[in-house]
Amino acid sequence: MTTYRDAGVDIDAGDEFVDRIKPLVRSTFRPEVLADLGGFGGLFRLQAKKYEDPVLVSGTDGVGTKLKIAFLMDRHDTVGIDLVAMCVNDIAVSGAEPLFFLDYFATGKLSVSKAHQVVSGIAEGCRQAGCSLIGGETAEMPSFYTEGEYDLAGFAVGVVDRLKIIDGRNIVPGDALIGLASTGLHSNGYSLARRVLLDQASLTMTSRLPELDRLLGDILLTPTRIYAKQILALIQECPIKGMAHITGGGITENLPRVFPPGVRAQVRRSAWPAPPIFQAIARLGQVEREEMYRVFNMGIGLILVAPASAAQTVIARATALGDPAWQIGTIVSSAGDAPLVEYVD
Repeated sequence: MTTYRDAGVDIDAGDEFVDRIKPLVRSTFRPEVLADLGGFGGLFRLQAKKYEDPVLVSGTDGVGTKLKIAFLMDRHDTVGIDLVAMCVNDIAVSGAEPLFFLDYFATGKLSVSKAHQVVSGIAEGCRQAGCSLIGGETAEMPSFYTEGEYDLAGFAVGVVDRLKIIDGRNIVPGDALIGLASTGLHSNGYSLARRVLLDQASLTMTSRLPELDRLLGDILLTPTRIYAKQILALIQECPIKGMAHITGGGITENLPRVFPPGVRAQVRRSAWPAPPIFQAIARLGQVEREEMYRVFNMGIGLILVAPASAAQTVIARATALGDPAWQIGTIVSSAGDAPLVEYVD
């Protein structure tokens, strides 16, 4: 008699996994959550009376090939933070408060211990963002994934009053660009980083480089910074006109996403210290400077646009909230075919 387990799917392991993660999930619940884990859908009661005209904002993302570093390190408790960060930062830059999060975890054969580590990271990310983990999906698909590996995806939903949406439409020449520090690569550019560091330079997770103060693996696995709570505080206290989450495409591709017609940016590369890991990648891979800024965040995880008169107030408040910040450039008028982001030294 053939069973589902014979085909590679262990229902009992799945049940054990759900039981083990229930306390983690409950630790993220906001008062609006109406149901425990295990239903067909997560229930969340929107407190609509708090808003004049509530608008839901959603975002979805994954962790990408940073997961390969987790596999090499056999450490799985931080990539869940990355997953939440990539989603909630995207919705927070419109001024939205993250409300709830759902994840998708897929693997060839379920390792309850590894999956538990992953969800512990997701729960930690949700706590950092102030949102609830109200559901998810665990897919066990034999022969679909390489043994010992998995994939992660997720999505977040937030809310903002329509009149308080921050979309960059009021950005004008003369406004200041304020950059908040990243924690490193975050979750972007890992295909290039792995090619340079692991394939070309033949480094390992325990390698040490002159530029780096920690083991290479620890630096590459540093979680993405979650800015959601800081953003909510900043927009309450400062005149923020636009915000850009610096993800894949770096400053070059992401900052223009918040520009109205007629403006561009001048960014001063000397205004902030790029983390040493970027110097190592550029040196070992002979990666050109412009390519580095087009692929990586180069030490800036979030950019705020504010009136020049408010720049120092924004910087001081962001720093007080735990994020080193610098004025990294200025908004100027666009002209002809000039690039939307111009770098100056």
